[in-house]
Amino acid sequence: MHRLAATPGGWNAQSEGVVFIEQTPAPIVLLTAADTDIAALNQASQLLPNNFSDIRSVNLLQLQQQLTIDTYAEEILSYAQLIILRVLGGRAYWTYGLEVVKETVERTGAALIVVPGDDKPDVELMSHSTVPLTAVNRLWQYFTEGGVHNLCHGLMFASNQALSTQYAVSSPQIIPKAGIYTGLDLSLKVAISSDTNVLLDESIKVSKTTNLRPNKESLSVSLLNNNTNSDIDKDYSTIKSERSPLKGVEKTDIKQKTKNLISPDKNTSPSLGRVGILFYRAHYLAGNTKVIDAIATALTAKNLTPVPIYVSSLKAPDVQQTLIDYCSSCRSTAARSTADSSNQTSRTVELIINTTSFAITSLSQSTQENSKNLWQILDIPVLQVICSGSPREQWQRHPQGLTPRDIAMNVALPEVDGRIITRAVSFKATQTTGSGAKDLQTDVVMYEPESDRIAFVADLAARWLQLRHTPVASRKVALIMANYPNRDGRMANGVGLDTPASCLNILQALKQQGYTVTNLPKTGDELMAQLAAGTTNDPEGYGLKPSAQQLPLTSYQAFFKTLDKSVQQGIEHRWGHPNNEWQRFAPETPLHDERSEISLPISGIQFGNIFVGIQPSRGYDIDPSLNYHAPDLEPTHAYLGFYHWLRESFKAQAMVHVGKHGNLEWLPGKGIALSQSCYPEAAFGPMPHFYPFIVNDPGEGAQAKRRSGAVILDHLTPPMTRAELYGPLQQLETLVDEYYEAQNLDPTRLKIIGPKIVALLESANLQQDLNLTESQTPSELQAWLPQIDGYLCELKEAQIRDGLHIYGQCPNGEQLRDLVVAIARHPNHQHIGLSRAIAQSWNLEIDPLTVDLAKPCEGNHPKLQNCRTYGDVVEKIEKYANELIDGVIKKAPIQQDRSVPVQRNTSKAEGAAVLTPLQSVLHWVTTNLLPNLHQTSDEIANLLRGLDGKYIPSGPSGAPTRNRPEVLPTGRNFYSVDIRAIPTESAWDVGRKAAEILIENYTQEEGEYPKTLGLSMWGTSAMRTGGDDMAEALALLGVCPVWDGPSRRVTDFEILPLSLLGRPRVDVTLRISGFFRDAFPNLISLFDQAVTAVAALDEPPEQNPLATQVQKDFTYWQQQGLEKEESLERSRYRIFGSKPGAYGAGLQGLIEAQNWESDADLARAYINWSSYAYTGGKSGQPDGHSAPESFSGRLENMQIVLQNQDNREHDLLDSDDYYQFQGGLTAAVKAKRGEAPKTYFGDNAVPENPKVRSLASEIARVYRSRVVNPKWIKGVMRHGYKGAFEMAATVDYLFAYDATTHCVEDHMYTGVAEAYVFSPEVRAFVEKSNPWALRDMAERLLEAKQRGLWEGVSEEMVDRLRAIAHEAEGQIEAGLSNLS
Repeated sequence: MHRLAATPGGWNAQSEGVVFIEQTPAPIVLLTAADTDIAALNQASQLLPNNFSDIRSVNLLQLQQQLTIDTYAEEILSYAQLIILRVLGGRAYWTYGLEVVKETVERTGAALIVVPGDDKPDVELMSHSTVPLTAVNRLWQYFTEGGVHNLCHGLMFASNQALSTQYAVSSPQIIPKAGIYTGLDLSLKVAISSDTNVLLDESIKVSKTTNLRPNKESLSVSLLNNNTNSDIDKDYSTIKSERSPLKGVEKTDIKQKTKNLISPDKNTSPSLGRVGILFYRAHYLAGNTKVIDAIATALTAKNLTPVPIYVSSLKAPDVQQTLIDYCSSCRSTAARSTADSSNQTSRTVELIINTTSFAITSLSQSTQENSKNLWQILDIPVLQVICSGSPREQWQRHPQGLTPRDIAMNVALPEVDGRIITRAVSFKATQTTGSGAKDLQTDVVMYEPESDRIAFVADLAARWLQLRHTPVASRKVALIMANYPNRDGRMANGVGLDTPASCLNILQALKQQGYTVTNLPKTGDELMAQLAAGTTNDPEGYGLKPSAQQLPLTSYQAFFKTLDKSVQQGIEHRWGHPNNEWQRFAPETPLHDERSEISLPISGIQFGNIFVGIQPSRGYDIDPSLNYHAPDLEPTHAYLGFYHWLRESFKAQAMVHVGKHGNLEWLPGKGIALSQSCYPEAAFGPMPHFYPFIVNDPGEGAQAKRRSGAVILDHLTPPMTRAELYGPLQQLETLVDEYYEAQNLDPTRLKIIGPKIVALLESANLQQDLNLTESQTPSELQAWLPQIDGYLCELKEAQIRDGLHIYGQCPNGEQLRDLVVAIARHPNHQHIGLSRAIAQSWNLEIDPLTVDLAKPCEGNHPKLQNCRTYGDVVEKIEKYANELIDGVIKKAPIQQDRSVPVQRNTSKAEGAAVLTPLQSVLHWVTTNLLPNLHQTSDEIANLLRGLDGKYIPSGPSGAPTRNRPEVLPTGRNFYSVDIRAIPTESAWDVGRKAAEILIENYTQEEGEYPKTLGLSMWGTSAMRTGGDDMAEALALLGVCPVWDGPSRRVTDFEILPLSLLGRPRVDVTLRISGFFRDAFPNLISLFDQAVTAVAALDEPPEQNPLATQVQKDFTYWQQQGLEKEESLERSRYRIFGSKPGAYGAGLQGLIEAQNWESDADLARAYINWSSYAYTGGKSGQPDGHSAPESFSGRLENMQIVLQNQDNREHDLLDSDDYYQFQGGLTAAVKAKRGEAPKTYFGDNAVPENPKVRSLASEIARVYRSRVVNPKWIKGVMRHGYKGAFEMAATVDYLFAYDATTHCVEDHMYTGVAEAYVFSPEVRAFVEKSNPWALRDMAERLLEAKQRGLWEGVSEEMVDRLRAIAHEAEGQIEAGLSNLS
C-alpha cells in the first residue's frame, strides 16, 4: 500500500522527506490534532502551579509518517510518565500512531489517557486508556468544555491521577456552546461565559448557558461503570454555585463594553446593518481571535455593526437554534420591508461572515430537501471567509492559493451549504510564548489576519447590505452576456441556453417585481438587434456604431492608479497606455489630439435601472499572435474599464452574468483565495454576483463561485429527445426491412432491393461510416445487413437536444415528455429505470440500456411481433414509454397492459400490496420528477430573492439524464463534490470497464497491446462523474484506489499485480485543464504518486512500459548533466497543463483569427500552452514547472489520444473544448512523432455500458444524429438569433476538429452547406434572425475549401457560397452605413 498526500494533513512524504520533532523529554506529553489545544495550553501553563511538571506537546499533523512516529516515541514518549492523546475522527484517524503509543506505555508503565477531539462520546477510543474510564471521562469533560481555566484544572486532575500529585481541582466549568464574543481581554472571557448575563443592548439578552449546558445523558457516562455516576452528577450539580476564580468583573462594565463593540456611537451615522461573524468556540476559548477582531474593526469602518458569535459546531441543533435567536432577536418593533427600508433601521442580523469549516448539509441532501435547514431559516447571505491552515508565505508564492486540505474543508464543503466563497482572511503563524509560560518546545500556532483581504470582505458585505436596503425601484442591476468568438453573430453565448430570450425573461420579471425597467424589446431577436446596432466586440464595427454610454479616460486613469502595482505593471507592459489601446474604438480620433479626450465606448443598453451589456474580449483579438505564446494574457484596459464603468458610472449594485460562461473567472491569478494582484479581483472588485449556469457543469460553475464570488442559479439542460431517422437513413431502414421480408416471402425481390441498398449507401456516404467495401456478391450484402441494422438503431436511439432552455421556463408538450423519458430512462436509488421496468413488465430478459441493438431478437412475446432485432424491441419500449409519460403529464389514469399478466408483489406483511417496478417508476415521475421540473420557475424566482439580499438554497449538480435526477429542481446554488472522495467506487467501476474496452479495441485493430496513451482530463467531468477519467487512467496503469471504510474517501492506492491485471500496464500521460489543476490538487498528487510507484516496479519491460521509459529518460537527463534527483523527477513527468494561473489550450483564438497555415502551427500553439509539468509538490500542493522538452518526449512516444464524454446532453461538436484538447493533442503528437496517433472517443453516457469509438466514428455519429438532423434544426429554429448562433458554432467546431485531426469527411461539409446555407427555409430563418451567422457559416465553409480540408466540392457550390457570403455581408454593411 502507498499512503497518499490525501491523508489528514495533506502531507506528502515523498516530497517533504522525513519530519523529526526536535524536543527534549518531559513527564507529561499532550498529543492533539488541534492547534487551539496547544494555544490554550500555552496560556494555561502561565497559570499552573510553579512546581507543576514540564509539558511537551505536538500537533498530530506533524506525526503522519511512520518513521516520524517511531522516532518521536523512542526519543520523547519513552520518557513520559503521562501521555494525553486527543484524537479527532476516531481511531481510524491515527491508527498506527495509537498502536505505537500503546506499545510504548506497555513497555514504560506510563499512564495513557485517550479522549475524543470533539464533544461526541467514543468509548471505543477511550478504552485504549490505561487509567480508569471515570478519570478518562472527567478529563474529556475538561477538554470538551474548553478554555484556559478548564485546561488548567484538567491538567492538574490528570496529574493527580497519573503522577500522584494532590492539586486542588475544581469541576469542569460549563461554558456555553454558543455565545456573543465581546472582544474583551482573556481575563474577562471565562467570567462572561460563566457568571454573568451579557446585555448587548436594550433588545438582546444572552443567558449564560442558553439551555446549552451538556447533560449527563449526552455524555458517555452511562456507558461507563455505574459507580462513577454520582461523581459526575456532583460535578454538574455544583458548577453553578462555584465562583469563578476570575470573577472580579462588574456586570455593568461588561455590558457597556459589549454595547460599545456592537452598537455604533450615537454621534455616528446610523449603521448600514448588522453582520454576524461566526467562528469556532475553540478559538474563542484559546484566545485565537485576532482575525475576528480585525473583521469586526473592518466592518465598523464600513459603518456596519459586527455581531461576533462563537459556536461549538454548526451541526448541533441546539447551537443552530441559539444562532437563530441571536440573529433574529435584534428585531425592531416595526418589521422591515425589504422593498422599502430607507427610513427604518433593522436590528436583525442581515448577513453572516462565516469562518467555520465543513458544512451542515450533507452531500447526499440539499437544502431544498431539508425545510428546517439553518440557512433557510435565517434567509440571509452567508459569506464564507477562509482561515487557512497554511502560512501566509505559502499562499503568497503558490499560484494554487490553497492546499487540498483547505480546499476541501473551507471551500468545497461550505459550498454544500450554499455559502458564498470570498477570500482567505487569515493564515497560521507561530506565536511567541507568553511571559512565565512553561516551554512546551512546540510551535504555538494561531491565526494572523490578512488586512487587505479582510477589507475586501468588509467592502463586499457592505455592498450586499446596500443591495438589500435599496428600494426595488431604485436598485441598479447589470445583466452581462458573454461573446466569443468576438463576432456579432456569436453574442450572448450560453451553453444550452437561449440567452437572449432568457435575458428578456429576467428583464420582464424584474419589471413585474417593481424594478425601474423601461423600453423593453418584445423579443430576444429584437434585443440582439438593438445590441448589435451599438458598439460591440466585433472589430468591423469599430468607429461606425454609436455608443449610448462611454467612460472618460481621466475617470479610468484615476481608477487604474488604485490597483495593485503588479496589476498596473502587467497591463501596461502588455498593452501600453490606455490612450493607445482605445484608439481602435475611434480610429478617426487623432492619437495626440489634446483638444478631445478619448473615451471608452461601453457595449450595451440601459433599460431604465437595468443595464444589458456584452462582456468585453480578452485581448487575443487585438494581436492574434498572442494565441501562440500568452496563455496568461493580462486583460486589456478596455476590459477593466467596462467593469469600472458599471460600478462607478452606472452604479450597479449587483451583476448577473447570464449563461455559461464568460471570461471573467478565467483571467490570470490564483486558482482560489485570490489576492489583490489577481486579475479577476482587479476587474470585478467586491460586488454581489449572480450567475445563471447550466446544472450539468459543476466544474466551470465552481470556477465562477471561487474566483468571482458568484452565487450560482443553476438552470435546466435543454430538452432531450431521440434522434430517430430521417431522409436517406429512414429510406435505408425501409429497404433493409424489405430485404429481410423478401428473404422469407419473395426471394426474387432480393435482386431488386439489394442494388438499391448499395446505391443508397454510396449516395449517402454511409459506406465510409460503416467501413464497408463495395459489394460484389449477394452474400457480401447479406453480411453487411446486421452491421447496417445496428448502426441505424444506434443513430435512432441517440439522444440529442431539442432546442434550447429558456431561463425560468419549463418545457412543455413533446419537449417535456421527451425530457421526462430521458431522465426516467436511467436507474437511480428510487427505481430501476423506465426502460428496464417496461422490459420487466413484458417479461423480457434483456437490459434495454446495455443490449446489443444489432443482435437478432429472441422470444415470442406479443410485444415482440415484427421485431427482428433488439434494436426494434428498444424502439417499441421507447414508444411505449412516450405513451405512458403522455398519460402521466395529462394526469390520465395508467391503464394496465392487458397483454401482460397482472404483476402484484406483496410485502412480508400478509396481503400488503406494493408497487411493481413499472408502477414505481411512474409514481416517482408523478410525485417527484414532474413536480421538480414544474419548479423550473424557481430559476427566476430565486434570482429575485438573491437580489433582495436573501439566501439562495443549495443543491447538487450533474447531468440529470445520467442518473442524477436529484439535481432538480433547478434555480439553486449548486455545489460539486468532496474532492477527497474522488474517484468514487462507482466511478472506478466505469473507469475500469472503459480501460479494458479501450485496450481490447486497440489490440484487435493493431495486433498488440498499447504502450502509451494521452488522456485529456477536465475538472468539470471529474465533479460531474465522481472521477471516471481519473479512475480509467489509474486502471490503465494497473493501480486501484483504496477507500476509507466509514467516509469512503480515497486514502491509499494499491498496485495490482500483473497476474491479476492479465495484461501489460499502459504508460499514461494526462493533459489536465486549468480548472482541474485548481480544484483537484489531491488527484494530481494521487496520480503522480501512482506513477512513481509503478515506475519503481521490477517487472519485464514489455509488461511495464512506464518503468522502461522512466529508466531511459533518467539516463538521458543524467547525460545532460542534471543531478540524480532532478533527473528522476523529470523522467517521471506524466501530468501536463497550462501555465500556473492560466487556462485553456490555445487553439480557439488561433483558429478564429485564421492566424495559422499548417498543422505544425496548431501543434506549436498547443505545446506552448500545455508544456507545464505538475507533480504532487510539497504538502500535496501541485507545483507547475515549464518542461517543454519533457512534454515533447511524451508526445513523441504517444500511440493513443483519448477523450471521454460522460453524458449526451452535449456532444463534441457544440463546444470548442473538445477540439482544443483532443484535436490539439492529436496535432501535437503528429508534429512530434511524424505520424498521427490512434484517436479514440470514450462514451460513458450510460455508466453500465461504456463504449469506445474511433474519433472519426464519433464525429460521423454526431453528424448523422444531430448536425444535419431536421429534428435538431427545427428545434434550434424555435430560438431565433441563438438558434442560428448554434448552427454557426457547429460549423466552426466541425471545421476546427478537421483542422486538428483530419477526421471530418468531405461529404459532411457538403451536408452542412445543404442543410444550413442552401436550404431556402433555413437560410431565410438565419438571414432574418442572425445575418452575421449566415455570412460566418458561408465563409467558414469557403475557408475549409481554401485550406484543402474540403476536397471534391464543385465550383458551382463554391460560387453559391461566395454569393451568399457577399449578400449577407452587403446586408450587414447596409445596416452599419445606416447607423453611421
